[in-house]
Amino acid sequence: MRYTLNLILSLAVVLVFEALAIGAPLPQNATSSQQQPQSSPAPQAQPSAPQDQSMSANEALSPESEDKLIREVRHELVMLPYYNVFDNLTFGINGRTVTLNGQVVQAVTKSDAENAVKHIEGVEKVVNNIEVLPPSNQDDRIRRAVYRSIYSYGPLFKYGNMSVPPIHIIVKNGRITLEGVVDSEADKNYAGIRAGQVPGTFAVTNNLRVISSNNDNKKKKK
Repeated sequence: MRYTLNLILSLAVVLVFEALAIGAPLPQNATSSQQQPQSSPAPQAQPSAPQDQSMSANEALSPESEDKLIREVRHELVMLPYYNVFDNLTFGINGRTVTLNGQVVQAVTKSDAENAVKHIEGVEKVVNNIEVLPPSNQDDRIRRAVYRSIYSYGPLFKYGNMSVPPIHIIVKNGRITLEGVVDSEADKNYAGIRAGQVPGTFAVTNNLRVISSNNDNKKKKK
């Protein structure tokens, strides 16, 4: 029995965090192509229905080949030139088919993602379900305001100093969704509260996952 792996990418671009210290808005199109991102928490895999038995044998992958494909797809998506903290990308692998999901601000990011993945060795088909968020000056304002509200707040300041800010801010029609990872339940709650304090927002959905840092784990073992 095989499983579709839905892997949440909590990776983004190298962002100029110094701008926050003086309250300047973050450029929306900051890119990640200049720097290799830090390692991210291991993605979570969720089981799906068994594959159709009619699938031809050459579509099946060994566990080793599937793991390699997962790494290569993740790498290609992380290195997209316009993928940033205001986007969210996930993907699933079923045999030699890669399904792309998530939300992006720019249409070029959707097409770039498909073009990058379909050229990976071992990929025979790409299903592109990425949603392009509708253009909106109000949503753009909310994105920048939420970014400043979250990453300039004391307990959450550490995340903004990372080369790959782990909290992604998705805004659609004034509704905010937070995606990514944080170190504690308290940080997750802080991020949700800070996002909800931005004027003009209608709702906040907090999908942040709590993953303890390695340092915290070492302290607990001691």
